[in-house]
Amino acid sequence: MLTLGLDPGLGTTGYGLVRQNGNGDLELIDYGVILTPARQALENRLLVLYEQMRNLLLLHKPDHAAVEKLFFAKNITTAISVGHARGVMMLALAQSSIKVVEFSPPEIKQAITGYGGADKHQMQVMVQSILELDDLPRPDDAADALAVAICQLHRARYDQLQKGPTV
Repeated sequence: MLTLGLDPGLGTTGYGLVRQNGNGDLELIDYGVILTPARQALENRLLVLYEQMRNLLLLHKPDHAAVEKLFFAKNITTAISVGHARGVMMLALAQSSIKVVEFSPPEIKQAITGYGGADKHQMQVMVQSILELDDLPRPDDAADALAVAICQLHRARYDQLQKGPTV
């Protein structure tokens, strides 16, 4: 099962693709960021994000997607711009008929580190360990997106084990 994890943002959106095999082992497929030019109008930035999302979906054809929820924002302007980015991502995913699950930052941190208040570095170290990477995944947005994908794969595996063996 191939899962796309997304850490939404208007200027920088992190993405991470992780595959889980039948044994539950995880394999890194791809990760990175989608950048939109800060000096462009909002609608043009959203178009860039949408087009890049569509390209990513066409290239990798993920089975599922997981998106980080907008959990808390001190700056209302930032919250609104992240909301715009999330909407564009959700649209692209819906057009591709990809099921989407959402997780809050504390849920993701709990799933990856065992502690819902983990900091960025702890998250990067655990993602590196889980995916057996030589280096810390960077930038932070991409590492966060990988964590979102891993969180979804762990949740799906747990749900599958709860159901018991299929006959």
